[in-house]
Amino acid sequence: MSYDVMQQNKDKHFLNTEALKRRMKLRIILDKVAKGIFILSTLFSLLILGVLIYRVWNQSVGWLNLRFLKSNLSIFPEKAGIHGPILGTLWLMAIVAPVTVILGVATAIYLEEYATKGKFQSFIKTNISNLAGVPSVIFGLLGLTVFGRLLKLGSSILAGGLTMSLLVLPIVIVASQEALKAVPGFLKDASYALGATKWTTIKTVILPTALPGIMTGSILALSRAIGETAPLVVLGIPTLILRIPDGIMSDFTALPIQIYYWTLDAVLRPEYANLAAATIIVLLFMLFIMNSIAILIRNKYQKRY
Repeated sequence: MSYDVMQQNKDKHFLNTEALKRRMKLRIILDKVAKGIFILSTLFSLLILGVLIYRVWNQSVGWLNLRFLKSNLSIFPEKAGIHGPILGTLWLMAIVAPVTVILGVATAIYLEEYATKGKFQSFIKTNISNLAGVPSVIFGLLGLTVFGRLLKLGSSILAGGLTMSLLVLPIVIVASQEALKAVPGFLKDASYALGATKWTTIKTVILPTALPGIMTGSILALSRAIGETAPLVVLGIPTLILRIPDGIMSDFTALPIQIYYWTLDAVLRPEYANLAAATIIVLLFMLFIMNSIAILIRNKYQKRY
């Protein structure tokens, strides 16, 4: 090899090295810029959240007390309480939780473990994922048509619970599917190698391993259900019910409904804004408890393989 050829090869290597260095510097700069944007976005979101919580808490001072929690609804703001809406919300979640979790997990198990792989399964999964993004008011119209009028359940707790179950069911199915997919394959293979049947493997190996993801997704879905207003408004859930609900067929009102109407009534009397703020604090506390339970379940049962 002549000296000129060797020199050309060295020059090409040098140019390639310099180009690689420039690309690496550019990537490092872009990485720092993206990191800065993400940090600023997070800080901005936390700032907005902090301002909202401070404003709500400031408006609720003097109104959020034991009398407010134990009193019934009233047309007089100084006498109004949320005992009925709290019980209505608890009754509502008593319907939503079992219906959503049982149907959602069962559907996910069928799609992942029993359904034949093919276009039909892919079609079902795609539509379930799309349902998770449908506006909640559409589910309210569906609930009004099917449960309220066709099944003649009216505006009862059962109708509201089934409507809210339809709303969050796709979320639970998708979360459960992802949790089932995350189960290591060697665990299932070991179970089958020991002679276990398919259902035994699902019951003793797959479900316990996927439980943290399933429970976390389910509780987060229920957290969404407890704060939804639009489906209940469409279903015709009233805002002022003095009678305390005592069964799934009773008429009821819920905390989101009460917040919505008290916020509207604040135009007429400013005191209703204070009632709405106090109710928001109670609802946020319930959401905080549910999300904390989800985190505890995930941390307790999570296993690494």
